[in-house]
Amino acid sequence: MKKIVLLFLINISFFGNIFGQAKKPTLMILPSDNWCEQRYFMSTYDDQGTQKKVPNYKQAFQEDTELGQVISKIGGLMVDKGFPLKDAEQEIKLLEARRAEDNMTESKTSGSSISESPLDMLKKTAKSDILVQIWWKVNKESNGKSVSFTLEALDSYTGKRIASSTGNSEASNDIVPELLLKAVESHISTFSTQLQAHFDDLFTNGREVSIYIKKWDSWEYDLEEEYDGEELSDIIDTWMYENTVSHRYSLTDVTENYMRFEQVRIPVYNDKGRPLDSRAFIKELRKVLKAEPYNFEVKLMTRGLGEAILVLGEK
Repeated sequence: MKKIVLLFLINISFFGNIFGQAKKPTLMILPSDNWCEQRYFMSTYDDQGTQKKVPNYKQAFQEDTELGQVISKIGGLMVDKGFPLKDAEQEIKLLEARRAEDNMTESKTSGSSISESPLDMLKKTAKSDILVQIWWKVNKESNGKSVSFTLEALDSYTGKRIASSTGNSEASNDIVPELLLKAVESHISTFSTQLQAHFDDLFTNGREVSIYIKKWDSWEYDLEEEYDGEELSDIIDTWMYENTVSHRYSLTDVTENYMRFEQVRIPVYNDKGRPLDSRAFIKELRKVLKAEPYNFEVKLMTRGLGEAILVLGEK
């Protein structure tokens, strides 16, 4: 009997540890857009005739002598709080290596290169649950220098701000990374508590994503097509009701050509324990629409981790 009780307690401890570890979100720390703008680490690209600027993180890591040290210091604090951390600089290097490898790859038979659209290149970004952005400014003081900082955490799926902290260091002659470390240390407990509260909410209420249903203009059907007396849009709405966490979602727009689901709450992990994003979630609906009695061709597209689009009629 004692052996059974002991084994039971060991199992509780084991699975409790696994559950506790699984609940920690993965983080990635990067400089804020404003920091990159102030230091001219920005790239310009053409977005359908409009010139837009985005941070050039590769250039920032290569040319700024403080950035790597700052992220290492702040990252160490987050690791001490138990948060898994992805190294942004190493992830960027891996992406560059993969791109170079793809550029050198050719078909044995035709000599063709790997096809990659601008959209594919844009999506080649490192993924994490939460993106932490750091901004800082050095201030001259009579007895040395101080730093002002802002730390913000954004949900990678929705872009929503989920935690923030701002403050100033005491004036001294320390190097900037050390000044920042001391300034952030006094605020890190509240910041990490905000992060964990957000992630705990995800486990209770589901991860928030957006889902769009569209159709090609060449498709002979639309979302008002009926199957056993029920319109296709209603069939899709019912599937969403049955597969979201606690049936939580908002159908904010629906026409014969288009459906928009927002605040869609999906499980954080699937039944195999793998992280679930918008693409993995909506693949199950695609399977339904490709099978009897519908037999649709369906194209699946994504924007980041938290937005998925199904386009009916063709691929």
